[in-house]
Amino acid sequence: VISEENLTVSSLESLASSVHHFFGRQDHFKLGTAMTVLLQQSDLLTGSAQKCAIIYLLYDMYRNEPITSNPFATVFAYLMLDKDQPSDIAVREKNLLPSLTSVEKHFLYQLIKGPPSKDLQKKTPTQIANAEIDANQVYDIDPFLEILRTRYVQTPLCNKSGISCVIADPDNEKSMTFDINEKSQVIESLLTGECSVVTKTFQPDFYCLIPPLLKCESELAFMIPDDEEREFEWDRTMCASNSIGLEVRRLIAKAFTGVLSSQEQQQVLSELDRNHKLVYHIGITPTKLPDLVENNPMVAIDVLLKLMQSNQISEYFSTLVNMNMSLHSMEVVNRLTSAVDLPPEFLQLYISNCISSCENTKDKYMQSRLVRLVCVFLQSLIRNKIINVQDLFIEVQAFCIEFSRIKEAAYLFRLLKSLDPNELEQRDKEAKDSEKENE
Repeated sequence: VISEENLTVSSLESLASSVHHFFGRQDHFKLGTAMTVLLQQSDLLTGSAQKCAIIYLLYDMYRNEPITSNPFATVFAYLMLDKDQPSDIAVREKNLLPSLTSVEKHFLYQLIKGPPSKDLQKKTPTQIANAEIDANQVYDIDPFLEILRTRYVQTPLCNKSGISCVIADPDNEKSMTFDINEKSQVIESLLTGECSVVTKTFQPDFYCLIPPLLKCESELAFMIPDDEEREFEWDRTMCASNSIGLEVRRLIAKAFTGVLSSQEQQQVLSELDRNHKLVYHIGITPTKLPDLVENNPMVAIDVLLKLMQSNQISEYFSTLVNMNMSLHSMEVVNRLTSAVDLPPEFLQLYISNCISSCENTKDKYMQSRLVRLVCVFLQSLIRNKIINVQDLFIEVQAFCIEFSRIKEAAYLFRLLKSLDPNELEQRDKEAKDSEKENE
């Protein structure tokens, strides 16, 4: 691409097109590094046209980005500076970079100020190298250098150090006697191969010193007992098989979304009975309780009984009260009332919610079905003396009158009427005595 013959006939645009055709974007940095090495080893280049071509290609590979974001921006900066001009922007082997002629420097300045004009890009590198430029022209690149200085301060010191593995032959006269074929062989050996020296640098090793021990007089010293006989405390549960817990957890996760088979249900209940603490490790939460109640009420009952001592039991009760009324939710509450003493306020709130659900249901068939369920549920609670009827007497009586057309509501109403005031007071007294004993 940058052979002398090609540079006399191909424009800058053509050279850039050739590079983009043969090299993908992922190869641009490697290609730019190789061309920078050629710039440093000036004896490998045959003339000014090749330097102009390399400078343009380094610019063109990253032309869609700001010039200061170009990874070879520091190379441009040092090419613009004179050899004796100091700078605080580092670039490896800066002294190896060649001094540019006034024509080459003017061309690079046009790229830095960019974007270059269309007319400039249509010229060949040979035409640019042969142009006439005022040698005393001054170029203002201070804004460009200031941005690079800011970036240089943030660069780690280890990245600023090192030199290239390619060192120029100090005998320039001997180098100048190489013919074109010999130079091509040297370039090929330097730039090609899987372990090309172009991609390597010679950097100082980074040593991380071992910090000294902290000497602190007030620090507690670690004491090693002199007694040679020591007993180890083993955690017997460590590395033990947890396959049973994993299987129960899998079945519980399945129980949230569907009905378990009788065998699966029995397996869950058996494992929970065998290990009462297992219930805390199988993924049960208050928000998931409604799904478990609707799909597997028997499992839900057993889980709630195991969680009675949990500090979250009030949250589970609150979730149970506020979930949609159904046969399964009533079954769960009814079984719980038979097994343990539930808080009276929980039962009263649950009954009130059930009555409200019946009253707010618009579908007559569904309303009648729910009323029957509530009436049977209340009859069971009253006969088993689980609730204090006197606390809900007015609300339940109004419920029976509203749905008196339904047979179960009429039975419940008669049951309420059959309880004389003395019996109600006796039931109330027994309920209060039971609460005091529990306290």
